[in-house]
Amino acid sequence: MGGCKRPVTTFIVERFIPHNEEAYLNIVSERLGSSISFSKCGGIEIEENWENVKTIFVPTGSAFTSETCAPLIATLPLKIKGEIDEFIKVIFTLFQDLDFTFLEMNPFTLVNGKPYPLDMRRELDDTASFKNFKKVMTPTESYIHGLNEKTSASLKFTVLTPKGRMWTMVAVGGASVIYADKVGDLGFASELGNYAEYSGAPKEEEVLQHARVVIDCATANPDGQERALVISGRIANFTDVGATFNGKIRALKEKESKRKAAQMHIYARRGNPNYQRGLAKMRALGEEIGVPIGVYGPEATMVGICQQAI
Repeated sequence: MGGCKRPVTTFIVERFIPHNEEAYLNIVSERLGSSISFSKCGGIEIEENWENVKTIFVPTGSAFTSETCAPLIATLPLKIKGEIDEFIKVIFTLFQDLDFTFLEMNPFTLVNGKPYPLDMRRELDDTASFKNFKKVMTPTESYIHGLNEKTSASLKFTVLTPKGRMWTMVAVGGASVIYADKVGDLGFASELGNYAEYSGAPKEEEVLQHARVVIDCATANPDGQERALVISGRIANFTDVGATFNGKIRALKEKESKRKAAQMHIYARRGNPNYQRGLAKMRALGEEIGVPIGVYGPEATMVGICQQAI
């Protein structure tokens, strides 16, 4: 490609949607309102067909009605005009409610008469982050948020189901999403207690503080039912597993009485540099506190321990 020869190692696989027509929709936040552009001729040739793009401006605070939208869809066939009108109005409402500053669908098509985005790019207004999508943080979430603000690493924690029986302590954001998705895929989304991740090579004390919060929430209010804590992450070459496991191990030792009362089982799986040292420490912890801990390295699949934990 362009004279360069390298192995192609990463692919994005998406569902193929058979279609004959491609449309274009773009919304941009401006100083005094939002510009909305639409064309029935979208796709890779949108630039060559820019004369077909119609644009309207919606001032801030103005209602976006069918009358406002009418110039965008004036030339559409009557049988799809109503559907496209409603689609644009709904997307504009989401654009405003979720604090987007830019949203582009190029293209979207119609599947069984309903709009279906085939490709989309979007940007959010980071100055609206204080709204946190209207969610009020719990004291534990607020505590981790405060730690995150003071470090160059990344520390995240969100309570999903306070009485859930499946809890995670996962390194790297992408991996934490994969684990959460796997738990849901196995039919136990309602038992997933939290979303948590740490990345960016946090210090041992930062991992300790983070782990304390996860374990406190995961072991709260014992009810006689067994629970599971999954400790894992994806490979990140700059993260020393041996070092980051120290913080977790210290927290597990401190919280052993709570873990025992909550009947919490522990499963650990890691790769990364020095993973052998980190996993050896986890095995030693199990022997020290007299608890069987499932410990696995890269020979096991990344999300395989979810099935065992469940």
